[in-house]
Amino acid sequence: MKNVQKGFTLIELMIVVAIIAILAAIAIPQYQTYVVRSQVSRVMGEAGDMKVVVEDCLNNGATGQITTTPNATVPSCVLTASSSDLMNGGLPVVNAAAANSTIVATFGNHANAALGTTNTLTWTRNSSGSWTCTSTAPTKYRPASC
Repeated sequence: MKNVQKGFTLIELMIVVAIIAILAAIAIPQYQTYVVRSQVSRVMGEAGDMKVVVEDCLNNGATGQITTTPNATVPSCVLTASSSDLMNGGLPVVNAAAANSTIVATFGNHANAALGTTNTLTWTRNSSGSWTCTSTAPTKYRPASC
């Protein structure tokens, strides 16, 4: 009677391992880039939400320094004590409620190492009321609108 072996040879298993290693080498950097881009988009959105506060204060005639607290339930022009560390649950600091206002958000300690903790995202309002976004984060991580 014939003895038939079933299973994979060592070379077949090594080929499969090599293919998985090549796929992982391509996928992991792409995933990390995706994570960093999503963090920049998150900060852009959270800082962008503060534009409403600035516009509301301007419409109500309030001017001067506007800062926010992370636990504020209703943003207003009279909030004090700020935390610009968005990745640690803080909100951005609004430098002034005036025709030319800026909202500055700093990437926090939980941001990806590619962003660091010194990069910022800034929304700037000009006197005609339009907002522009600028950032010190690397260009490849910024959304197209910033």
